[in-house]
Amino acid sequence: MRVIGLMSGTSYDAMDAAACDLELYEDEDEGAAEPRLALTPLGMVSEPYPPELRAALAEALPPAATTLAEVCRLDTGIGRAFARLAVRADRELCAGRADLIASHGQTVYHWAAGGNVYGTLQIGEPAWIAEATGRPVVSGFRTRDVAAGGQGAPLVSLVDLMLLRGRPGVPAALNIGGIANATVVPRTGEPVAFDTGPGNALIDAAVRRLGGGRLTCDEDGALAAAGQVHEGLLARLLADPYYRLPAPRTTGKELFHAGYLDSRLAGFEPLPPQDLIATLTRLTARTVADALRPLGATEVFASGGGVRNPTLMGMLRAELGRTVLRSSAELGLPAAAKEAYAFAVLGHLTLHGLPGNAPACTGAAGPRVLGAITPGNRPLRLPATPVTAPRALTVRPAPEGVTASPAHAEGP
Repeated sequence: MRVIGLMSGTSYDAMDAAACDLELYEDEDEGAAEPRLALTPLGMVSEPYPPELRAALAEALPPAATTLAEVCRLDTGIGRAFARLAVRADRELCAGRADLIASHGQTVYHWAAGGNVYGTLQIGEPAWIAEATGRPVVSGFRTRDVAAGGQGAPLVSLVDLMLLRGRPGVPAALNIGGIANATVVPRTGEPVAFDTGPGNALIDAAVRRLGGGRLTCDEDGALAAAGQVHEGLLARLLADPYYRLPAPRTTGKELFHAGYLDSRLAGFEPLPPQDLIATLTRLTARTVADALRPLGATEVFASGGGVRNPTLMGMLRAELGRTVLRSSAELGLPAAAKEAYAFAVLGHLTLHGLPGNAPACTGAAGPRVLGAITPGNRPLRLPATPVTAPRALTVRPAPEGVTASPAHAEGP
């Protein structure tokens, strides 16, 4: 089955579309047949949000106030933007033969309080995608996990487990978007997954403020590399109660936003911009390492926009010490495309009537089939459900000539 995964993360800088062939099969190499899922990457295309849509989204996100009228406009605008990207991905990556679209949408609110999650909202109406592509669309992945008592995140933990099982030591997967999340597979016992805290969220907020809106991120980590960490501010930031919540725990820009940063800066003399960015970069590296260290992680496979920041990666290596920091590309999924591929997998599981969450990682009461299906322009025919859900994911080599994850690029 040929599936396109659509993703825009908490940094809301761009929309990603990753296409892949997915095949359920049984591995009988060790005698007893084990159900597996094979993924063949077909490539990725990425486009920034149109400037006016991105500005409207930024103005509506917490802690800002908004209206239902603006939420409706954003839901439609984001849905149509995803639809245009899905059409392009089908044409350029699938030769017009995609079978399914899996759309994560854009998270605009994650209702977390006291270590519990009570609701979560992703917008980008899937009907626009189904209408534009003619393909069925799976969307709304997180809500069923929340309804079952889970955190609704990190949902990619199921795919992480399928990739990491069987590796020596204690492997971990790390994604650094606006928020950073990790999945750890211990030698014994249940796996663990959670949001470690801010990934790029506070760094980006500070850069936008300092640059008067002209800059959106610390390009190549240049500002952080030129600054010095302010230990007093770092200590204040590290004192946030979030970092001491037990797993599973999740968060978002409802907590880590520009206003939060302003409150933590109160009482300090104004810092040189480079020192502030260096301190916030160290905060991300420190909180990730502090979260992984007690779990005994021996290797960490990183993905997400944060891996493009060499200063952050250098700080993280220093904080991790002997724990080896690798790229998710070593598992076959390029860092820029991993989450989009992961939601393609989750959409495939939903269409087959198979669970897409890992209850030990999200805290849900049990396995759940995630999301809702919006039919395309043909009668919806669900495939036969395998007896057992796949426990492992094999990433096969991309076809010759396929570039799996180009840098974010302007759309046509």
